[in-house]
Amino acid sequence: MRYLVKVSYNGSRFHGFQYQKDARTVQDEIEQVLRRMHKEFVRIHPASRTDAGVHAIEQYFHFDSHIGIPEDKWKFALNSGLPKDILVREVTEISDEYHVRYHSKGKAYRYRIYQGRDRNPFQDGLKVFYPHALDERRMRETMQYFIGTHDFTSFSSAKSEIEYKVRHIHRFDLVRTEDGFDFVIIGSGFLYNMVRILVAYVLEVGQGRWDGTKTPEILGARDRKLVPKTAPAEGLYLERVFLDEKALAETLQQMKNNLEKH
Repeated sequence: MRYLVKVSYNGSRFHGFQYQKDARTVQDEIEQVLRRMHKEFVRIHPASRTDAGVHAIEQYFHFDSHIGIPEDKWKFALNSGLPKDILVREVTEISDEYHVRYHSKGKAYRYRIYQGRDRNPFQDGLKVFYPHALDERRMRETMQYFIGTHDFTSFSSAKSEIEYKVRHIHRFDLVRTEDGFDFVIIGSGFLYNMVRILVAYVLEVGQGRWDGTKTPEILGARDRKLVPKTAPAEGLYLERVFLDEKALAETLQQMKNNLEKH
């Protein structure tokens, strides 16, 4: 039997999702619980492999099991063995043919910054302090250049092993909060460090260090050296994984409706 699990975690004390030898990871914590239950190793397969310090409001993974217990019992059993910075929210039995990484239709990320005169120690690890004045209009205008299908080589890590770097961005929105801004981006998929590089670039535009109208040229150049900065990991949240086209379409329509109201 194959099970799909929805999970949330605070990434502050993890070296990312994916297993690493001699490092604490989300995958290792979950697989340890499954090993104790099955008396043997059980591999989990995530929808996304978040980096060190990155959080997840909604992440999914699937695993195979021969243990036939009800879905709600799975949730209780997993949460009983997991640390406090990981929470299983839902467990559902799925088809043996389903693979969450390859069958999901897109992801949404949120990047959070706060502003002010002083750092807030209670936001440490959860938001990024950005004390510089920002031009909101310039940032919004620049973000629109990324909507659509583009080669994001200039906005991905040089360490990325993926050769095909074309991705489709559905929305890239700036949301004003009580103490700063949230950057919300929805796309078909994302390259290594892509969201953090995009946010760092837009913040540089907002601060007046970059001319946002040059964005199409930078995209076209396909040169990572043109955009050297990467925003810190701790402000980034995997917010949604869209399991099907319907969920993606509904979210995009809801965001459009909210924008029109304002």
